[in-house]
Amino acid sequence: MTKADLVGVIAKVAGITKDKAAKALDAYEETVTKELKKTGKLVLVGFGTFSVVKRKAREGRNPQTGKAIKIPAKKVVKFKAGKTLADKVKK
Repeated sequence: MTKADLVGVIAKVAGITKDKAAKALDAYEETVTKELKKTGKLVLVGFGTFSVVKRKAREGRNPQTGKAIKIPAKKVVKFKAGKTLADKVKK
């Protein structure tokens, strides 16, 4: 599903225009991003938890040449599904 598809579904389910649904989705994305930058964690009970984790620097391989390369440390976003979401997906 693309972002445009998601906006269409949100608009239909909520009974609003696609423009309003797009603004709501953009606001959601912006809010999640700001919160992760600020505190490193966002919990949506039943849906899941977004968190920021640090990856250590490590050595990897260039798949084309096989040559060893250094992969720098970085922060990445992790998502853990909540029980309610996980149970609904299983069914």
